[in-house]
Amino acid sequence: MKSLKSLALLAALSLIPASLAMAETKVKLSNVHLCCGSCVKGIEASVAKVEGAKVVASQDDGTVTITAPDDDVAKKAVNAVGKAGYYGKSDHAKIKINDGKLDDTKVTSLKVTGLHLCCGKCVKAFDAAVKKVDGVTAHDAENKGKEATITGNFSPKALIASLNEAGLNAKVPPEKAKK
Repeated sequence: MKSLKSLALLAALSLIPASLAMAETKVKLSNVHLCCGSCVKGIEASVAKVEGAKVVASQDDGTVTITAPDDDVAKKAVNAVGKAGYYGKSDHAKIKINDGKLDDTKVTSLKVTGLHLCCGKCVKAFDAAVKKVDGVTAHDAENKGKEATITGNFSPKALIASLNEAGLNAKVPPEKAKK
């Protein structure tokens, strides 16, 4: 009788779909700045450093889809995308690019790092995003650059929001972040 119950239990378990047994986390980032093949390769390289994560970056529609075995690995992969200088709106309620908290205290100069400016189109997108920020008067971003200094009298929060809207990301020094 005991072996019959065990056999019935095994049969019932075999009916559970493999997708339920091996739940994975999928995160889609949209509106990512992917103007060229180098941008796509940059995304792929950033996620490749996260063990267990897989990525598909689509230059056609500016999306990045990350598949991971669980939420923790997916978070690491999404944050790796942000650290590489990209930004995208996440379709996952809990997993988003972590760009820190900023306040609206105006600054006259701000050096941002972690930029992805692989080509002239990236620099143009950066330039257009920066010009949308009230009070910005200049920047020194260059092709192949990883950092830039922005000058004027502007809010770092507004700057990062404008870059994010353009599918770009940047790191702001900790002293400029809200504590």
